[in-house]
Amino acid sequence: MEFDLTWILLGLPTAFAFGWVASRFDLRQMRMANRQAPRAYFKGLNYLLNEQQDQAIDAFIEAVQNDPDTSELHFALGNLFRRRGEYDRAVRVHEHLLSRSDIGTADRHRAQHGLALDYLKAGLLDRAEEALRKLEGTVYEGQARLARMGIYERSREWPEAAAVARLLDTSGEADFGMRMAHYQCEQAREAVARGDLAQALSLLQPTLSKHPNAARPRILMGQLLLNQGQAQQAYDSLAVLFERNDLNAPLAADTLGKAALACDMSEDAKTLLQAYHARQPSIDVLDAMASLDAAQTREALQVETLQRYLTHLQTHPSLTAASRWLSGGQADGPRLPASVQRALEHATKPLARYRCAACGFEAKEHFWHCPGCQAWDSYPPRRIEEL
Repeated sequence: MEFDLTWILLGLPTAFAFGWVASRFDLRQMRMANRQAPRAYFKGLNYLLNEQQDQAIDAFIEAVQNDPDTSELHFALGNLFRRRGEYDRAVRVHEHLLSRSDIGTADRHRAQHGLALDYLKAGLLDRAEEALRKLEGTVYEGQARLARMGIYERSREWPEAAAVARLLDTSGEADFGMRMAHYQCEQAREAVARGDLAQALSLLQPTLSKHPNAARPRILMGQLLLNQGQAQQAYDSLAVLFERNDLNAPLAADTLGKAALACDMSEDAKTLLQAYHARQPSIDVLDAMASLDAAQTREALQVETLQRYLTHLQTHPSLTAASRWLSGGQADGPRLPASVQRALEHATKPLARYRCAACGFEAKEHFWHCPGCQAWDSYPPRRIEEL
């Protein structure tokens, strides 16, 4: 049987026609997809600008489905999911980006940073720390170190926090000297709680030598020396704060008074406290002077104490100072009934609190590290009533 060339001559044009039709169909589909992707993108952007996040997410998902290789849309989706608190979906988006082999180094670092933020916002601190460590040597290195330092502060891992602070300090990000001094003080407090006074001293002494103007290590050192029976050394250490008119000195007034009584320096202490109060009026300083007067139990001194509170009230109206004056009674008058005194004490309790200047968190005691917003040195050393 002879092969008929007629079929070949007829088949070639037919195949060419089918190929041309198929190519035009694919081209049309591609053009339609390309038009749909920008349209979905701009629709999502419009929703986002109008703060309609649910609709924006749906639009961005549609855009990603039309063009799965668009990394910018993935980043936008990841950020939206994280802002909405959908951390598991944000993690999946950034992990998908990291698994791709076609993205550049800059986008890979960006995705790693986004993943670290996802874990951090979700409270998965161990995973966040691991993700942040992978950003060393990238453009996100400084931000990652700051985030790691925050993690260590929240978990009270002070040596690790100090190590990161040293890296930031040497890199020129900022001066973290005082922050490292706080870390040493925190470790000293933990050592005191364990009963390891030698360890606490070994932490405070070099800190105080390196930062002689820092109030916190000096206050802690004074308290520690007083507890060890070294009243004179405690007094000498704390007196420096009042001599240089340190704003944090009122926090040490009570300890200074106790040290002065223990080493028979009451008159010197009162002179020092009175001079400070004349420059920086403070209820805590007045209370410390009152404690020194009360220890001597002389009627003239008690009258002098009441006069101090009265003089303070003339220029600094204070319910706390008024309560102190009333509770002491006048020299020629009766003392307040116990029920009235209790009512005054109850009324002054909220005014005797300390308040964080950053977040407004209130506490009975002064904090150097706010338990509410984690800010350092955000508590003024004066009580609410004195602000």
